[in-house]
Amino acid sequence: MVLRNKKEIEEIRKRLLKHYPAAHTELIYHNLYELLVDVILSAQCTDKRVNQITPALFKKYPDIKTLAKANVDDVRELIKTCSFYNNKAKNLVAMAKMVMEKYNGKIPEDEKELVKLPGVGRKTAHVIMIEYFKKNLMAVDTHVFRVAHRLKLSDAKTREGTEKDLVEAFKTDLNDIHQALVLFGRYICKAKNPKCEECFLYDLCDSKDKKEIKKS
Repeated sequence: MVLRNKKEIEEIRKRLLKHYPAAHTELIYHNLYELLVDVILSAQCTDKRVNQITPALFKKYPDIKTLAKANVDDVRELIKTCSFYNNKAKNLVAMAKMVMEKYNGKIPEDEKELVKLPGVGRKTAHVIMIEYFKKNLMAVDTHVFRVAHRLKLSDAKTREGTEKDLVEAFKTDLNDIHQALVLFGRYICKAKNPKCEECFLYDLCDSKDKKEIKKS
């Protein structure tokens, strides 16, 4: 449930888009294949870590075709500094094989087909659709979930419920707002020690995590 009125929601939208104009993912990629691999790896892992891992991975497996023929143990070794690397290695190779066998080597470009791929859930598919295809969708990761609740844009207990509330609240500009919320949550509205002194939404927040800022 959204606990904000329309005027407040529009003010939050305005400030987010002003502070993060043309925001985009911090994952480094050059094509859809690299983005898909990046996003699969980024689950419960930082973008910074993923960007450290992928150069060697993409050098050895530059496309779907080569990844589909990869040895899982070799992929595991290349991504071993990533969280849940065992499952992710299996999913990456299985994903590539499925793309080759079911989609003739072409990564599907719609959500219904993307979520059929190993390692790709709703959030992963939405991140890809938002970043690569600029679709008007919302994806809820840890940062977006936290910010949405602190700003009372949702009180849902699940990511799916939070996504529904954010879509209902903003309706448009969802792709840009998603990217802005991620960056805002990552660098300002952090889980621990939020930087309230830098927050451009401070006056609109009454979260229990809000710090009192002493005015000079």
